[in-house]
Order: sequence, then C-alpha cells, then structure tokens
Amino acid sequence: MQDSFDTVRLADLRRRRSEKWRMYPDDVLPAFVAETDFALAEPIRDALLDAVRIGDTGYASAGGLAEAFVVFAKEWFDWSPDPRRVVLVPDVLVGVAEMLRVLTEPGDRVVINTPAYPPFWPVVREYGREIVEVPLLRGPEGWELDLGGLEEAFARGAKAYLLCNPHNPTGRVFTREQLQTIAELANRYDVAIVADEIHAPLTLPGASHTPFVSLDEVATQHAVTVTSASKAWNLPGLKCAVAVAGSESVRSRFTALPHDLHARAGNLGVIASIAAFTQGAPWLRGLLQHLDRNRSLLAELLARDLPAIWYVPPQASYLAWLDCGALGLGADPAAFFLEHGRVALSRGLDFGAEGAGFVRLNMGTSSQLMTETVNRIRAALAKTSPSTPATTRSR
Repeated sequence: MQDSFDTVRLADLRRRRSEKWRMYPDDVLPAFVAETDFALAEPIRDALLDAVRIGDTGYASAGGLAEAFVVFAKEWFDWSPDPRRVVLVPDVLVGVAEMLRVLTEPGDRVVINTPAYPPFWPVVREYGREIVEVPLLRGPEGWELDLGGLEEAFARGAKAYLLCNPHNPTGRVFTREQLQTIAELANRYDVAIVADEIHAPLTLPGASHTPFVSLDEVATQHAVTVTSASKAWNLPGLKCAVAVAGSESVRSRFTALPHDLHARAGNLGVIASIAAFTQGAPWLRGLLQHLDRNRSLLAELLARDLPAIWYVPPQASYLAWLDCGALGLGADPAAFFLEHGRVALSRGLDFGAEGAGFVRLNMGTSSQLMTETVNRIRAALAKTSPSTPATTRSR
C-alpha cells in the first residue's frame, strides 16, 4: 500500500507561504525549521473549511478545547487530566513564558538542558530570570539526563526547571522513572517544573511518553505541562496550545495570568485543535509509521554515504540531531552545507555551545525529499574536498 505521506510534491510545497518555504531562494532545499510538508489531516481541513464558509474568524473561545484535549490524553497517554486544570494559551512558548512568570520571581534561576530549543534563552530572560545550563550527557546510545547535575543546580537555589520532553533537538524521550526522580528532587528543593511537551504526540514506536503532570499530585504539586496539537498536525501558524496544572495550588496561580491571554490565541487554531484531538488520531498513527520509516532510512543513508556523521535516531518527532564534527567543517557545518550544497539545516550553535559541529535536520517530509537532503550534503562534501573523511566511521 502506498504511503500517503510520500506523495508530497516539491512544486506544491514551493507555493506555501510558511517560513520553511519562504526564507531561502528556490534553489535551496529547506530542512531546518520544525514544520512538516504533509497535507492537513482531513478532519482538520474540513473543520477549517467549514469555519471559513460561515465566517467564523472572530476572537477565540476556549469552549470545548479542554474536553477535547482530555479525550486525546486518555487515548494517547492513558492520562485523564481534570478539564478544570486545562487553560488555553496562544502557543507553547507563550505558555512557557507565562507559567514561568506566575511560578517564579524576577532574578530567580531557571534550569534548562543543553543543547536546548533556541527560544528558551530569550523567553527565560524576557521576565528577568537567570538561566542555569545543565547539559545532557552523551553516551553510545544517545543522550541522557544528568540527574546529578540537576540536583546540584536545584541545591544551589534554582527556582524552576524548564523541562523539554520529548527533547528538542535530540529527540530523547525521558522515562517515567527519570521523571519521578526529577519530581522528587523538585519537591526536595522547592523547584517548580514547567514541562514543554509539544512533541509528545509524536512519540515513535519503541518509546513511551509520560506527561509530567500525570505523575501523582504530591510529585507534581508545583508543576505544569504545556502542549499543543501544533507540532503533530502542523498547525503552528493557527496559534493554540494548552497549559495543564499538576495540582490545585498551581491551578490557582492561573488567576495571575493576563485576563485576555485566551484572546491572543487564534479561533481557527482552537477549531483545528479540537478536530485534531477528537478526530485526528488515525491520521497521526499513519504519520508516526511514516516517520519511523524515515528515521530508519536516514540511518541507512548516513551509514552508506556519510558514516562519519554521528546519528542516534530520535525516539520522538521528526528532527535528527547530527554530529558533523568528524567532517572537519568547524563549529558551523550548516553554513557550509547551505553554501556548497544548497540545503538549509538548523545551525547547531543556536542550541547552545554543545551544538558546535552539529546540525539539525528535518525528517518531516517525503522519503524522496529527505534522500535529496542527504544527497546534497554528500555532494557538498565531494564538490569542495574530495579528501573529506566522509567514509571514515566515527561513532
């Protein structure tokens, strides 16, 4: 049976106005920003078309969103959050910023794990908080949390931990046991947890995602999860996400949120998210099968053509974190590949100092376009330096 996610056409993608397809000229193949190339899920498309037909383009109403999210959370994560603890926010990043604002004070220290999603730095600093970096640990099987480093940061006075799970850019999904340890440490040192779980619906076969606030209420008394349909169903431009309080004490802090926060969300975003949460699971299952194949295909292509690039397939989402250090291209290989291969990848240094020598590659496309991405990387190396160690394995 044909993979419907492999039917995207480059000519159609070039007609899009999104950032991915407008940032670079047409001779550049974009594989950087985290948006996908697939057609909308049919229930979402139908809901949006119906809204446009009746002119339903006014201010957002949160009605039905919490209940729809609860349905999805139960089906996808076996989690039944209280809908009264679910609040509409414009997007995950705004939700993270507002949760940090109500749970911490100016001057407080906020822990992040590097490499980290680049906007975390300005978001934390926007409200006058200080960033404490605790790098992930790299092992032969991939990336792991440094629980000892987290405890040290908590013991030294950090007031909040911005946990990205599944992790961007590495694609790591942290285990329930690891999350339980984090919760115990947070309670011991009185640290609030803000969990960015935007990639959670994209957890791939072989891994299992545990929403942080699905842990017992004692463990999550100072925690909030922020998530969205936007990454899984490619809806970021429609502006809708949810924040879920881990306890009644955290929910009571929601009263300190701006009273018009929900109005900053998009009504079409709410409509699309309700459709995704209530009718989008079959489409999402198909997407996960496609992404599972793509991550394996990327491993095969790199092993065959570029074995010097170190790659651990992600456990979630469609982002590949590639170590190009053995290629001898310096701290910013993305610039080299853009100039010499006309392929746009995310710059590793944007994710922190640990990103030197890395690039992030977007696999959320057809297998054909992902193969072309790898071909352009290989061609760039062959064109500029035939002696580049592209066939020397470095694992």
